[in-house]
Amino acid sequence: MTPCIICVAITGSVPRKADNPAVPITVTEQIESTHEAFEAGASIVHAHVRNEDETPSSDPERFAALKEGVEKHCPGMIVQLSTGGRSGAGRARGGMLPLRPDMASLSVGSNNFPTRVYENPPDLVDWLAAEMIVHDVKPEVEAFDLSHILKAHQMWQAGQIAARPYVQFVMGVKNAMPADREVFDFYIRTVHRLFGADAPWCAAGIGANQIVLNDWAVAAGGHARTGLEDNVRLDRETLAPSNAALVRRLVAICDRHERPVATWAEARAILGLRPGPF
Repeated sequence: MTPCIICVAITGSVPRKADNPAVPITVTEQIESTHEAFEAGASIVHAHVRNEDETPSSDPERFAALKEGVEKHCPGMIVQLSTGGRSGAGRARGGMLPLRPDMASLSVGSNNFPTRVYENPPDLVDWLAAEMIVHDVKPEVEAFDLSHILKAHQMWQAGQIAARPYVQFVMGVKNAMPADREVFDFYIRTVHRLFGADAPWCAAGIGANQIVLNDWAVAAGGHARTGLEDNVRLDRETLAPSNAALVRRLVAICDRHERPVATWAEARAILGLRPGPF
């Protein structure tokens, strides 16, 4: 059975210390939290950076310091930097791509978020995709809607995405796609129809849907994302004490479904990434 790649989304742009004191804000906190999650079983870190006042940032220097620290303390771990829209506007969202992380998120279409429109205009999407090709960065396509999977296929066919896309289903965002099992199953069928029966895919659930999507993805043979960016709780009454605690919860789900957890080397091979350190 294909090992399950665990991605840990450590910080994001929204949760703050007031929501959960374990949310890592400074680069030092992020490196320490990532190291704990790496030791717990995560092989990908999905990373945002913040300003000192906890507001989102797209500062390439902060990303560079975080990337350097993760590579030093978590050798082999896949570094995936976010080009998300809350941390900057326009091409500033891709200012860290020249750092040549292993991966970067790529949202290929717009959709509603809880209180705003998450805008991904076509010219910006095209530019981000082109920059990822220039700097040999593999995109993770964040699919908030079925149309985003179809758009990723169109871009791949046109050569705008260099290798077979790795698609992540994001479900449970208020005003976007809810955690619907029939839609989830249709997403899987669509990925396999468009990209091949062996195409890897991932799923992420927001808030209480995190553990639901973790279970669905692991059971269906996909890969899974967890972390404090998407969910700050273990249950309604209990805050998650760390990113590592959420990773360990996901590892337990893998054990229950008899899915091995991918090592960083296995994850790189599955995703067709550059080899890590020897």
